[in-house]
Amino acid sequence: MTTGYDPRAFPPFAVTVDLALFTIRNGVFTVLLVERGGEPFAGAWALPGGFLLESEDAATAARRELAEETGVDVAAAGVHLEQLGTYSAPDRDPRMRVVSVAHVALAPDLPEPQAGTDAARARWWPVGELAPGRSDQGPQLAFDHALILADAVDRVAAKLEYSTLATRFVPPTFTLGELQAVYEAVWAVPLDRANFRRKVLSADDMVRPDGGDPRLTAGRGRPAALYRAGRATTLNPPLLRPAP
Repeated sequence: MTTGYDPRAFPPFAVTVDLALFTIRNGVFTVLLVERGGEPFAGAWALPGGFLLESEDAATAARRELAEETGVDVAAAGVHLEQLGTYSAPDRDPRMRVVSVAHVALAPDLPEPQAGTDAARARWWPVGELAPGRSDQGPQLAFDHALILADAVDRVAAKLEYSTLATRFVPPTFTLGELQAVYEAVWAVPLDRANFRRKVLSADDMVRPDGGDPRLTAGRGRPAALYRAGRATTLNPPLLRPAP
């Protein structure tokens, strides 16, 4: 123990991780929620997460909780995972003082999840039914998870403007139409096809032609050319959202 330091002089508190895991299913921007099986907030819906173990850092705990509560393996599913922020309101958890290190995760077309540990059920919810001010169709979320979700949605929507994050929502090979569907789903706005195509192809190494056979799509006309993500991580120039 460090000389002169008394850990009993400070109030104890716990640290958790919460995860806003997004995917696009049938063209809809969705987030994973779990139904809590125990108190507090038993029966309420929440973001998946849990307490850090003594041997873990926050990123390790986030990967473990995602696998335990949903059956989604970060490495196997190609999940993009990044830290969102720290949430530390004194009354955010009725059990005790709990600080949450929230994360954003996303991957293309993830399957139906399977709940585990203390979760009764897990399911994908359309973000439009949950985001504050957008709809009252969804459930009230436990803890401060509505705030975390709103911040996570804003993070993803903003990063689509200046980074190549959108390519993480599509398979390794994709059409420009499929990539455009990502932007439209996350931003909740329609985009002009020709203008979108021009901006994507003019961005420095955002996408590269795949060279494989074109893919038939649901629309009419010729099969669409396939692309892969380029090496760029930032968009130059940025692809800005249309003005509301």
